[in-house]
Amino acid sequence: DMGKGLKNSMPGSLGGVGCCDMSLKCRCRWRWDSPARTCVLSLTFIFFIASLLIFGALGMFFAWLSVSPFEKPAMNTLGCREDDEGSWSIGVYRGSNPFALHPIEDEGIQNDGSAAWPVANPVFTCASASDSSHPSNFVADPFLYIQGDALYLFFETKNAITMQGDIGVAKSVDQGATWHHLGIALDEEWHLSYPYVFEYDGQIYMTPEGSEKGDFRLYRALDFPLQWRLEKVLLKKPIVDAFVIHHNEHVWLFGSDFSRFGAKKNGELEIWYADSLFGTWKQHKGNPVHNLDKSLGARNGGRPFVFDGQLYRIGQDCGGTYGHRIRAFRVEVLTKEKYKEIEVPLGIIESKKGRNAWNGLRYHHLDAQQLSSGVWIAVMDGDRVPSGDRTRRFLLGSLAMFCLGVLIILVGVILGVVRCVFPLSRCLGAGKRNDTFSLWTRPHFTSRLHRVFSRLNRTCDALRGKIRLNTCGGSLLLCFLFVLAVVSVCVGVQCFFGGNGAEEAYSVQGQYSQFTMLTMTYEARLWNLKMYIKHYSRCASVREIVVVWNKGQPPNPETDFDSTVPVRIRVEEKNSLNNRFKSDPLIKTRAVFELDDDIMMTCDDVERGFRVWRENRDRLVGFYPRLIDGSPLKYRDEKYARTRKGYNMILTGAAFMDSESAFQKYWSDEAKEGRNLVDKFFNCEDILMNFLLANQSFTRTVEYVHPAWAVDTSKLSSAAISRDTQLHYRIRTNCLLKFSEIFGNLPLQKWEFDSRKDGWDL
Repeated sequence: DMGKGLKNSMPGSLGGVGCCDMSLKCRCRWRWDSPARTCVLSLTFIFFIASLLIFGALGMFFAWLSVSPFEKPAMNTLGCREDDEGSWSIGVYRGSNPFALHPIEDEGIQNDGSAAWPVANPVFTCASASDSSHPSNFVADPFLYIQGDALYLFFETKNAITMQGDIGVAKSVDQGATWHHLGIALDEEWHLSYPYVFEYDGQIYMTPEGSEKGDFRLYRALDFPLQWRLEKVLLKKPIVDAFVIHHNEHVWLFGSDFSRFGAKKNGELEIWYADSLFGTWKQHKGNPVHNLDKSLGARNGGRPFVFDGQLYRIGQDCGGTYGHRIRAFRVEVLTKEKYKEIEVPLGIIESKKGRNAWNGLRYHHLDAQQLSSGVWIAVMDGDRVPSGDRTRRFLLGSLAMFCLGVLIILVGVILGVVRCVFPLSRCLGAGKRNDTFSLWTRPHFTSRLHRVFSRLNRTCDALRGKIRLNTCGGSLLLCFLFVLAVVSVCVGVQCFFGGNGAEEAYSVQGQYSQFTMLTMTYEARLWNLKMYIKHYSRCASVREIVVVWNKGQPPNPETDFDSTVPVRIRVEEKNSLNNRFKSDPLIKTRAVFELDDDIMMTCDDVERGFRVWRENRDRLVGFYPRLIDGSPLKYRDEKYARTRKGYNMILTGAAFMDSESAFQKYWSDEAKEGRNLVDKFFNCEDILMNFLLANQSFTRTVEYVHPAWAVDTSKLSSAAISRDTQLHYRIRTNCLLKFSEIFGNLPLQKWEFDSRKDGWDL
């Protein structure tokens, strides 16, 4: 009987059992005759469990170091989601001419309501443009329309629900410092972007990019700025990022048509012309006037402008990633037959903070216009991540996890604990009893698989035989594979849990601001200072770092430091801790972050502290709490405050304060005796500041923020005054007693930990 013979000759085929049949006795053998059905654990099983535990622990440790445990405040519950197109936002620039534009924070514009002293870019984000009906993932392609003292901002907003672009509009009446979102100006069934708004013959028109529809449309404002009507289809071509301008008695249309045969995407530019906006459009004789590499700025990047009688065009450099940066071109010749332009420096100062800056990786659109006052104002979009960043992180993380699995198996093979990798006889011979067709086709397929798997098995055996673990080479190989596995774990954790890698600033009431960092040091601690400046200068909201130099030859800030922000060395005549709180008219921000040069913490912790201070600007907001109580008063460490579940003092070695009010109080006549004691003990300036603030206010004066982690290197330096802890605490206890005699006791009010809803003061 043929079927019977087949049945008896095909072990493992009973009931169609395949590769995953638990009867396969590779390393783990099930005893079905045992009542408890126990599993005899093998070295293979133990090896994989141990690997899972070891690399899982390493991954958790790396996550603790690199991923903030604190939840970020939701900018908007519906919008501002991660998007592969980016996280674009919009900033405002001002200057005397379009080639000398500076970000709004350099203008010193302030907003008391949000404690934005000064207001900083970005001024308009996805949170600004989101509402319940139109949540936004990002805002980009900004265009201005100036109407008297009012500025109207038209922009692309990507709807988080429909995942297509709509045209939004916002209004500002304070020269771009604050914006009020008015709503959606244009919403079609297809994707819209690049809302070029202009005036022609007394009417306001818009030509948004809608290449998905296959044509180029002109809309007219019926009730500006929210009601628009289709006026005419100007071109039946999918024109991308186009603008229309009246120049030399003709109306010119600049745009890109990537559907043209041979067109290079993001590298093609065409010109059309007509006698009027509603006339017959004709192609330029040189079309395409550009068909170049995508990095050379052929694709339009904003509104053209006229300066000193010359016409300028803004183009996109898409090299490396889409919208990498913008370029400026001066139009030398524009006729029906010829077009010539040359590149000129635009003068935009690029941020060196990378992903921590709102426009650190790319900016691809600029609209600069002149106000009636003669000042130029511009809006520019920017992004901190490249195009496709979310997908790239997912693929990289998946690859890292795959590599980790391969490395674990490889180490197991080398150690000899992984032997039965490919169960050939079972897996390749398994199948249904009555599958007659497969009886004839399987040998042709399985024979090849059998040869491949056999070679892999022989390779594993040969590899295990050649590598001697008791030799130096074998040990080095295992160490190398372990290091690769650790790197794979770190890459995977960062890709899946680390977000986009940016330590972003936090907004308050939708606005951003900046602060000045101030530290006090001298020659013996220069190595600390270099590391300090390199790290903290890359934090998003840091505007300047001021170094109070108390003793020794001062360094050169231009050559001695790796900094992305200006570093100013303030040389003092007297070596005094009081210099820390000296009034400094060159400081351009109200917020000052006093931070000792021997403390290292993450930029995210610093940014969280800045947000808390902006919400409580009359308080001392810091990271090191203390509880001062007892009779007589005694100085104790943070552990004591934790056991008592509260604090009433914040050390100014890591604290935000209002430089105007706090510094003024510290150098008042009433504090002179206290400052003399600080000079006498060469200590306690932070305690004096707490006494001064607490005894001149009836409200709360301190606020604690818990850092994810902080490293204090003072114990490693012989120059630190707190290196001898016991002596340091005795001096500070003496200061408490002296200050109590002068100013009275600190308020007995104790502020509890974990009183904030966001959990930042745990």
